[in-house]
Amino acid sequence: MAPATVVVTMENPNNLSVIQFDGKIPVSTLEKENNTNKTTKQLTWLLLLKAQKILSTISYPILVIKRRALSKRREETQSSGKILIFLKTFLFLSFLTLLFEIYAHMNQWNLSHMLELKPHEVGNVFHAIYLTWISFRVNYIAPFVINLSRFCVLLFLIQSLDRFVQCLGCFWIKIRRLKPVLPQNSTSYFPMVLVQIPMCNEKEVYEHSISAACNLDWPKDRLLIQVLDDSDIKSVQTLIRNDVSKWKQKGVNIIYRHRYFRTGYKAGNLSSAMSCDYVKNYEFVTIFDADFQPNPDFLKQTVPHFKGNKELALVQARWSFINKEENLLTRLQNINLAFHFEVDQQVNSEFLNFFGFNGTAGVWRIKALEDSGGWLERTTVEDMDIAVRAHLNGWKFIFLNDVKVLCELPESYQAYKKQQHRWHSGPMQLFRLCLPSIISSKISAWKKMNLIFLFFLLRKLILPFYSFTLFCIILPLSMFIPEAELPIWVICYVPIFMSILNILPAPKSFPFIVPYLLFENTMSVTKFNAMVSGLFQLGSSYEWVVTKKTGRSSDVDLLETEKKALQKEKDIELGDEETEKEEKTNKKKRRNRIFRNELALACLLLTAAARSLLSAQGVHFYFLLFQGLSFLVVGLDLIGEQMG
Repeated sequence: MAPATVVVTMENPNNLSVIQFDGKIPVSTLEKENNTNKTTKQLTWLLLLKAQKILSTISYPILVIKRRALSKRREETQSSGKILIFLKTFLFLSFLTLLFEIYAHMNQWNLSHMLELKPHEVGNVFHAIYLTWISFRVNYIAPFVINLSRFCVLLFLIQSLDRFVQCLGCFWIKIRRLKPVLPQNSTSYFPMVLVQIPMCNEKEVYEHSISAACNLDWPKDRLLIQVLDDSDIKSVQTLIRNDVSKWKQKGVNIIYRHRYFRTGYKAGNLSSAMSCDYVKNYEFVTIFDADFQPNPDFLKQTVPHFKGNKELALVQARWSFINKEENLLTRLQNINLAFHFEVDQQVNSEFLNFFGFNGTAGVWRIKALEDSGGWLERTTVEDMDIAVRAHLNGWKFIFLNDVKVLCELPESYQAYKKQQHRWHSGPMQLFRLCLPSIISSKISAWKKMNLIFLFFLLRKLILPFYSFTLFCIILPLSMFIPEAELPIWVICYVPIFMSILNILPAPKSFPFIVPYLLFENTMSVTKFNAMVSGLFQLGSSYEWVVTKKTGRSSDVDLLETEKKALQKEKDIELGDEETEKEEKTNKKKRRNRIFRNELALACLLLTAAARSLLSAQGVHFYFLLFQGLSFLVVGLDLIGEQMG
């Protein structure tokens, strides 16, 4: 017989809706049931359905959280699994030790006269275990931790001295007003210039960078713009190609290039573009990333420096940030990068004629690129790679601190973390590859020492090593090993003094000195992990993720940008499935991510802070408390914008 549909209806359905259940129930069976049995069965089905609905409501969030945790575990296991295992083990042992120390403190086993007893002289088993632990700690663990802490403190002081000397050099430049000067009669110097704009799925920013490049004040017949599109989304390719066509119709000498295979990432893209036959007609090449917006007079402020200076290979401009005051994360990034340009780049340019190329907002002599081997795909820091090879061949660099190019800072912690991982793993890859070339090069011994010990070891390897080891491992460990306690000047006075020096190039950021100090220590786990992965060629060291941009063009036209974005969506109707899928993805609700390394360190530092209360260590307690809370805020993704 045909299946029947049972409709269960309540006479007084307070907060209950009509429920329909489709099931294969024989009609003959239904006809035989009397009214009483029918009512009982209906109520049974109703209760079962309500129970199922309640269970589904309860289990759905659990399934979502579980799926999200598994997804996050797959992402982080590849890059930081070993560090996470170490942190979890350290945290577990610290927590057990804390519980044991609290129990010993309550029984007054930690008093001096009680510690003089031998394990066999006490009757309590736990007391004997505690005395054995104290003896083992003093004789075996404490000496190792003390020596390691002394080594890290020595590295800390050396790095602080290097930064202090750099600041003195910056003050000297300011006092003497030293800066590169344009050569005479350079206003009529208009060599052939090639402008390259590499991009990959940069839907939010491509229009600003192309527009800024097309408005450069330079003779049109002596300028060619290459838009190097590595996008793998067809809708984005179409948008960029249409924008290039629009400018070409206006008379701009601009070319759109797209690679079907994105090998070598940015280095492969630039290398492919430089292989074009027409490049031999150009003398200089300028590179702008997709979010960079140069002023119209950029070329007139940079290219003339090459006139009459045959040894000059690179002229680098400074970055200026559109969204530096967007949130706390961008403010802290601005402090770091302001010091990098104002001190690092400017001092190295003035006294050494060498610094790391920033990858964008710079003008290269094409002959210098070719002489140095061109763009290589062997690391994720192709900009630093070409700069080091050019320096080894005797070429010189100039940094222009007063020429600024607008760009964006990452507004989410996830994007910033991936960027910092690439920036700190790449130099270690490069150091392994370049060390033989540096030793065998013909540059002076002083320049070799600067490259090996200052440029690579001290600023790229030692800095993340001691920051993570000293403040995230040794400091909390010393709370459980009082013999290795760090002095106050190591955790308080010197870091604050160095933070003040870092903030000097951005004086408006002085109110953020404490968050800056805490955040730098928080980022040490990411930088340390990146440094180790790059040094030992781990899989995550070759990861390249395009930094997420928002597409802002100035500080005051945010509303105008939103209007343009809405208008663009209305005007362009591609209608393909890829576009619809992308739009649905963009509309997803933003959510906080979970960063397990940071959360593990937060628990570890807070556990150490609780242990420090047993020893009445005031400064150590407050430092561990606030540093632990800083890790907690970052681990829960409560700093910056959330990613969609």
